[in-house]
Amino acid sequence: MLGPTASGKSEIAMRLAEKYGAEIISVDSMQVYQGMDIGTAKPSVEERARVRHHLVDVVEPEEDFTVADAQRIGRQVIEQGSVPMLLVGGTGLAFRAIVDPLEFPARDPDHRRQLEAQPLETIRARLLEVDPDAGAHLDLDNPRRVVRAVEVYDVTGLTPSARAATAKARAVREYRPLLPFHAVGLDSGDALEQRVAARLIAMFDDGLLEEVRVLAPRLGRAASQAVGYKELLGVVDGRVSVADGRKAVEAATLAVAASQRTFFRRDPRIHWLEWDPDPAVLTERVERELMAWIS
Repeated sequence: MLGPTASGKSEIAMRLAEKYGAEIISVDSMQVYQGMDIGTAKPSVEERARVRHHLVDVVEPEEDFTVADAQRIGRQVIEQGSVPMLLVGGTGLAFRAIVDPLEFPARDPDHRRQLEAQPLETIRARLLEVDPDAGAHLDLDNPRRVVRAVEVYDVTGLTPSARAATAKARAVREYRPLLPFHAVGLDSGDALEQRVAARLIAMFDDGLLEEVRVLAPRLGRAASQAVGYKELLGVVDGRVSVADGRKAVEAATLAVAASQRTFFRRDPRIHWLEWDPDPAVLTERVERELMAWIS
């Protein structure tokens, strides 16, 4: 069950998981971090007692948790499980990493830091020297992607063009899955802004700012970039007012939702259902779609 934030995915998934004895695999890149509960809309302890969740509270916020880690754990859960599994969330890459034949080359954090210390022009020139066609496979103006491409080349000897030419890479581009699945998409559409605003009010009422304040000294490189936490760190250290922090969180949330929409809409395998604000109606629609696929 996939789609942008604030579309009601988690509530619908809980209803179906309880009814059919299923377990939930979270495909949310930030729910893996312990303590980051309010800002990630993480399922509560009580909900996790009713339905088993995977890829939730996996590591401490100081640690980095990669998509490759999510792939490894997610596939293990599916392979070893004896009940239906619902993949639920808005991190499209984590979803595709589990069901599609994506490969994640080895990393060298120390070497990566050395590369990041160099000007982008220097790293880009080196990449184009070994792979003149690299621009056909990645955005050469994106420092993170250029650095990663050079890191992969230095570790494995594989250029972006060589990696793109493999059979698995072609299968990924053609959306040919490694694991069979049926994907349902939910999108709150025009109601998105209102739902995001309401959810942020609830999060602040539940203590989001205090949560960020407590976690601030412990947020590692990845966790500190989470929407809601990144923007409120400035509030915690006094650089930004609470009002401006709240506005920044809302804007960042809407920007992420737009990015999620773009990512998921490219995938022809996702069956988008008509959205409804009534969870009961939406649950019935999702259930009907899944039952038709099973039969």
